[in-house]
Formats: sequence, structure tokens, C-alpha cells
Amino acid sequence: MRIIFAGTPEFAKIALAQLLDAGHEIVLVLTQPDRPAGRGLKLQASSVKTFALEHHLPVFQPSSLKLDGKYPDQAAQAQALMASLGADVMVVAAYGLILPPWALKSTRLGCLNIHASLLPQWRGAAPIHRAIMAGDAQTGICIMQMDEGLDTGDVLLRESILIDPSDTTATLHDKLAQLGGALITRALNEWDQLTPTPQDHAAASYAHKISKEESALDWRQSALHLQRQILALNPSPGSSTQLGQESFKVWHAKALETPIIPGALSSPNGAVLRVDNEFIDVQCANGVLRITQLQKAGHKKMPLSELLKGNPIAVGSCFS
Repeated sequence: MRIIFAGTPEFAKIALAQLLDAGHEIVLVLTQPDRPAGRGLKLQASSVKTFALEHHLPVFQPSSLKLDGKYPDQAAQAQALMASLGADVMVVAAYGLILPPWALKSTRLGCLNIHASLLPQWRGAAPIHRAIMAGDAQTGICIMQMDEGLDTGDVLLRESILIDPSDTTATLHDKLAQLGGALITRALNEWDQLTPTPQDHAAASYAHKISKEESALDWRQSALHLQRQILALNPSPGSSTQLGQESFKVWHAKALETPIIPGALSSPNGAVLRVDNEFIDVQCANGVLRITQLQKAGHKKMPLSELLKGNPIAVGSCFS
């Protein structure tokens, strides 16, 4: 098929690569404008743009597709360009811009979205994070025929995978990105055999965008709640806590199922119960959290044993 592809991050790049490998013709790549990144705040191209240019694919980066929005000239240019291509379908994966009605109808078969959840569960911006935070046992990929709602269109294909208890957003993202590329390729190859299935809107849940305010660990929460928070916020924005005057990021931790630690029941929330070269056990409102990856703010990541050499943490001290 002749495809217009719209996507921005690594998740989308993997799908674009699989479509190209499958022999489809990518007639245009839409991706968000370059953004300042890093300490020098230099403009940085998206993963999709970098891949597209390496493979000599045409790229367009409008700031908006709304003809009545803040950038009408760019939107009109995109509309004219897309209309001239005679594309069969538009594939969308984590693009980050709203598609107005004209864009949804810009190709013969409309727009297909690669969504990283089992719709109607976790519609919205952060389905991978929210699935881990909620303690879901499984998630998956849905190939959806886009309409004017927010992830409300008919589902054409779906496939589920189990969420491992140790999965972070980073590891689950990588699994789902590969599955998304495989499933969109299958959808296009088997287009004539697909049957659209309407979503049960009454069963929908919304995956709100992750905010920085969610980073702070509240040691009054249960160990299991904190474990899920830490794994969901890895790799970004990370989970934060204080120990005295020092700030730390917690990247990996596990709730102990049967903690048997002297003094645990009488210790305050956030109290350090045990310190080892490979873990730090911390009292929570309900149970004990075992931290296995800790980073001091402003310093590079290192093994916990190395961090403890320069930043000894005493039993009885208290995270806040």
C-alpha cells in the first residue's frame, strides 16, 4: 500500500521500520517539529524523522494540522500535500498532534492508529504507564480505525501480552513497540479479512498524561503501590525522594511479600530497616519496599554498592 505515516518517538519508529521492511511504500512521513533537548537545549530531531531521513523518505513537520488553529498555513500546506499523494491509508503511532476531520478522510482507507492498550481500557496519552500503575496483569496492542473521538474508533485487530511484575515502562514499551509494528503490518496485509469491532464505551478508562508531580514517593502508601509507581515512572520522569538534605531517584524496587525484619512494625514510614550492597529495605504504611536501584540527584547512575561507598545510608535514617 501507499502509506502516509504519522509518528514521533521510538515506539512509532519501530512500526515505520517494519512497514518499510514489509514492502509498503511510505509516500510521506509526518512527525513533530524538532525540539530543544539535553543540557545545551539544542534542537533534536524525533526518532521517526531521523529514521526517515536515513531511508530517504519525504518528511514534513507541521506544528498543527488544524486549518483554523495557530498555524493555518502549515495545516493548509499539509492538506494540499497529502491530497496530492493518492495514498491508500494513513498510519498513526504516538504522533502527538490532533488529527482534524479533513486528515481522517485524507486517504482511501482512512487513518489507522497503533494504540498500546486493550481498548477501551486506557485510552489517552499514557496507556503503558497507567497499566503498570494500576497493577494490570496484561496489556496489548489495538489497531483502531480512527474517528473524531479520543481513541474511540472501531478495533480492527488486537493482541494481548502479560505484564511481568518486574516490567518498567521502558521494558514494556519495547515489547509493545515490536508487537505494534507486527500487528499494523498484519492489518494492512490482511485488510480484506478484517472485521471492525465497536468499543464498549461504558467500559472505557482514561490514561492521563504523566505529570512531574507524580514523581514524589509518599511512604505512607503501601509497598505494592510504591513498587508500581517506581516501575511505571522508569525511565521518565523517575520517582523521587529525600534523605536528609539529599535528593534521590528510585529506579527499581520490589515490595517484599513476607518481610521479617526486626523493628519493622514499630518503625515510622520511610525508615531504613536494612542496608546491603544490593538493596535497601524501607518501611511503608503496609509492608516493606526493597530498593535495588538508587541514584543521587545530579550524579550518574551506578550500582547500589558503589553509591553507598560515597553516600552511606544508615539503618534508622528516614526517607521523606
